[in-house]
Amino acid sequence: MRQLRDRQLHEQAVALRRAGKSVRQIKQILGPVGNRTLHAALRGEPPPEWTRRPNAKDDLRARARELRLQGLGYEEIVAQLAVSKSSVSLWVRDLPRPPRVSPKRHAERTSDRMHRYWTAERPVRAARRAAAVAAAAASVGDLADREILIAGAIAYWCEGTKNKPHRRVDRVTFANSDPDLVSFFLLFLDTVGIPRSDLAFQLQIHDTADVRSAERFWLTLTGARPEQFGKTYLKQHNPQTKRKNTGDGYHGCLRVDVRQSCALYRRITGWVAAATGMADAPEQFMAPRDRPAPEEVTSKNVAPGEGFEPSSDGTKTRCHA
Repeated sequence: MRQLRDRQLHEQAVALRRAGKSVRQIKQILGPVGNRTLHAALRGEPPPEWTRRPNAKDDLRARARELRLQGLGYEEIVAQLAVSKSSVSLWVRDLPRPPRVSPKRHAERTSDRMHRYWTAERPVRAARRAAAVAAAAASVGDLADREILIAGAIAYWCEGTKNKPHRRVDRVTFANSDPDLVSFFLLFLDTVGIPRSDLAFQLQIHDTADVRSAERFWLTLTGARPEQFGKTYLKQHNPQTKRKNTGDGYHGCLRVDVRQSCALYRRITGWVAAATGMADAPEQFMAPRDRPAPEEVTSKNVAPGEGFEPSSDGTKTRCHA
């Protein structure tokens, strides 16, 4: 009896399916019937075309199969179509494997794939970097004199000459190849009241570079007089060294010396100590005898010859007061 009912259900469901009815419509016509029973009765009968929804990746699937027939591997198809490797495998696994490529051809494909990737990725990363830099710059805003003083002292402590346990030279000498940092250090000197006439400059550059162009570049950037620039120091080029600081953007390194800067050096030492929280500085940072007096220390009240101290090995050291 049950077999008869199942056969009748099968015949009716198949007839309705071939008439173009969906599963929901068949259930409405036949009355109460379970999904499992109805699907079992319709097994092997394709659904009508109007019930088929288009697949959003049909075009990608067709393109993947086309690339596979051209001999491309999974990784190459993934790179070109920006889809998952599992999807590519599902779409093309029935196609024959492409023949193995030679190591040279494989290297060429890899290079081409990386070139395409970075061609698209570099502008994106550059935009992210530019946005981050712009946001950081906007958050700082204009600098007050106190902020310039602190930042300039820290910049000098990173890039300028400092006293060492074996060598004591109370003198402000700053050297750097970054034009922006050199410009900021000059702004720092302006802020602390050092006239530009008290500055001396020296260009240090490789002999294979455009020396004349570099001299004009630093002369324009500093706004100094030509007589403030000493003789350019030329570094001999080593053919075995693969230098990267070449081209039109290479201007060498500029050394900035502040004349009569013993007092300024000690003030910078104090500013750095305050900024870094080093209230009790070690000997190599600030000797007890060199701690500033309550009144302001200037070059006028530094005794002539003060700062000449022998080093531990007996070598003479000098303080340019």
